[in-house]
Formats: sequence, structure tokens, C-alpha cells
Amino acid sequence: MLNAALSVIHEEHRSLAAVVQGLRYIARESLVKHAPPDFAVLRAMIFYLDEFPEKLHHPKEDSYLFARLRERTHEADSVIDELEQHHAEGGQRVRNLERALDRFEGGAVDGLKEFSEAVALFSEAILDHIAREEQTLIPLACKHLSPADWVEIGAAFGENGDPRFDAAADLECRDLFSRILRLAPPPNGTGPLRA
Repeated sequence: MLNAALSVIHEEHRSLAAVVQGLRYIARESLVKHAPPDFAVLRAMIFYLDEFPEKLHHPKEDSYLFARLRERTHEADSVIDELEQHHAEGGQRVRNLERALDRFEGGAVDGLKEFSEAVALFSEAILDHIAREEQTLIPLACKHLSPADWVEIGAAFGENGDPRFDAAADLECRDLFSRILRLAPPPNGTGPLRA
């Protein structure tokens, strides 16, 4: 079950990173081309960033992965504290993105610059967070967690999802992610190239 649980966690990290990279790409293209982006795609991306990590992924990490690791060792306490703080700040980071996008789409003079800066801050924070989990926390979890811990973690992250959440929410996030990939231009999506 260890490999299955880690596979799901790694895949969720990859999906999250793909959306963040797509957001960065679109913001950079807008700056370079001095042209407005597809705001619907940006809104879908930010909605995904709110729905998936904030409401599904991070709560599962806190309740299962982090909680079990805290029970097994104090070696991970400082990194868990740091990661839990990131999770606590995540909602505000998403709100900052939404506000910056509202100003940009509303035609604020500094809207594109403000939005690009918000995207840069958000993406740096989330990509650093993922790297910290992948490079520091997960190796500690592999070292200290029991097979029974991994079964529980795998069930929480697995196809049926955490019983505290509506299983339809997991499906909605997967559908939204697929839609984002179809709408976003390459290299992050499969949608049409923007002129």
C-alpha cells in the first residue's frame, strides 16, 4: 500500500504543479505580448487551486500523512509545522490571486503587473511547498510510518477519497483539471495556440 499511497500523492502534486506552471506561463505570455489572456482559463485555474489543494489535498495531508508521522517520530515536527503553516496560509494566497485577477480583468492600470506578481508569489510558494514535501517530508514518512499507516493514508488519498468529503468533489476536480488542460495553450495544455 506504500507505493499506491505515494503514487497518488505524487500524482496530485504533479497535477497541482501543472496548473501552477500553466498559470505562470499564461501570466508571462500576457506580459511579453502585452495582450489580455483568456480570463476564463485563468478563472478555471484559480478555481481549481482553491477546490483541489485547499479543500481536498491539504486537509488529507494534515489529517492523515502529517498526523501519523507526528505520532511516529519527532524528527519531522519542524517540517510538519512549516508545511501546516503553508496550508493555513493557502486560502489567503488564493484570495490574493482572485483579487489580482479581478483588478486585471477589470482594466486596472497596474492590473497585469499586480496579477503577474501575485502569480509569481503564489507559484513560488506552492512549488517550494511541494518540493519540501517531496524531498524532506515523504522520505521521513517512508522511514517512520508503518504498513498500517500507509494503508490508512492510501485509503484517504485513494479513489474513494476521504469520507469527510463528498466523493463527487474529487470527480469534479479531475474534470476541472481535464478542462484546464484542454483550454490552456501548450506547453502546459493541449488547447489552441494563442496569437
